[in-house]
This record gives sequence, C-alpha cells and structure tokens, in this order.
Amino acid sequence: MAEPLRVVSQTVGTDELLLAVAAPEQIAALSHISRESSFSAVAAEAENFGQIGRGDVETILKFRPDLVLVADYSRGELVAQLKRAGVEIMVFDNYASLDDAFANLRRLATRLGTAAEARAEAVIAHTQQRARRLAERLEGASPVKVIAPSTYGVIGGAGTTFQDLCDFAAAENLATTLGGLAGHASIPREQMLTWPVEKVVVTGDDVASALEPFQRLPPYQFMPAVREARVALIESYMLSSVTHHRIEGYERLARELHPERFMED
Repeated sequence: MAEPLRVVSQTVGTDELLLAVAAPEQIAALSHISRESSFSAVAAEAENFGQIGRGDVETILKFRPDLVLVADYSRGELVAQLKRAGVEIMVFDNYASLDDAFANLRRLATRLGTAAEARAEAVIAHTQQRARRLAERLEGASPVKVIAPSTYGVIGGAGTTFQDLCDFAAAENLATTLGGLAGHASIPREQMLTWPVEKVVVTGDDVASALEPFQRLPPYQFMPAVREARVALIESYMLSSVTHHRIEGYERLARELHPERFMED
C-alpha cells in the first residue's frame, strides 16, 4: 500500500498525534479547533497548516486527502460520507491512558511510513522519561484530596482523563474514592458537601476567573475549598487531553498540588 501523502485530521486529539509524527508535507489540514489553545496543546504549531470546517465534508474533500483521521465520537454521518467518497478513514477509539496514547502514535506512524515511526518512538521515549522523573519527584507524597468541578452538572470519576491526571500527580479524586463514580456522572449534591476536599482543580488563566462560576453554583458554593479559594489551576486543554500531551497536565497538576517537590526548579 502506498504511503499517504495528504492527511486530514478531524479532531483535536488526532491533530496532536499527526503533528507529532508526520512530515509537514503529509499534513493537508487540521481540525477546526486546532488553533484554539483552550482545546489544543499544539495551537501555535497548528497555525502553519490549513483547517477544515466544522462537520463539513466538502471542506475536508477540498484538501484532497488520502487519509482522514477521526475519533469514535466523530459524527457517524460525516464518516459515512467520507467513506462513500472513497477516502481512507482511520478511527481512534482508545485514549483512556498514556499507554493508549502511545499505541495511537505507533498506529498512525505505521501508516505514515518509516520516518514517522522513528519520530513516534522518539516522542514516546521522551514522554516516558518525563513520567519517570515525575514519579521520582512525587515518591512518598501524600495524595491531595481533590475534585474537578463542572458547570455542566457532572463530575469526573474513574475512567476519565481527570482520574488519569490524578493517578500521575499524587492526587486522590474524591469523586472516585468516596463517590464511587465512574465516567462523567451526575453530581451527588448532598454527598459532595461531606467530602474533605483539600483543593479544587479548575482551568483558566487566573484563579479568580476560573473559580468565579463555582462561587455561586450549588453545591460548590458551599464547599470550604471553593469559599477559601483553595485551588489547583491548570490549562484547559490539560483536563481533557487524550494524547501524549497529557504528560504536561501531569506535571502541571503535580506542581500545583505538591510545590515543595519542585522548589529547586
């Protein structure tokens, strides 16, 4: 099978995979949110490439792709239309862990060719090294009890990207350990008020603006951690990263929760 020369990415996760392993000439276009730093870890790099329209098959086909990268949450109608147009589709559906991210890098790289495979292995080795160094820094640290509040009426428990962040950053996700929740579950409003939350993990550029929505939203507004602004602040994309860039979230959250382990930096 000939190596694809023109690849289009339809999601921000596949943008990050593609930019990590592809040669620039293989990248035909990236997703419509690839340049938005709230969602993308590669927003600046994405400026160098074209963008597709949101859910727009015609815009995708305009870039004459040999291969289109989608996720299992991409619209079924869109994927079906691309298949009918004779375009090869690669669907990514495992991204719960760092190992899943590595598997996705290797899978894509195998399709793109030997140079991409070498780049994938370099990215993986570098990311693994960062993860090992972080684990060494946090060895013996007492997990900080946290939650990640949401304005959407749900909270992340086991099996979420937030749980993955906690597992690497020496944090205890109370939605999992005390709430017994899995996935993005409905908020147990009364139960949450009894949780011994030490810090709330929020996203944004500064603590005041990131915390402000929760200061008037029950049940969060009644929690001492919210009222006292006990916050761990991370960038928005870090909370939902499904690629190797999640390592940046691990490191950032660890620094927020365990600053004493990073004082020499």
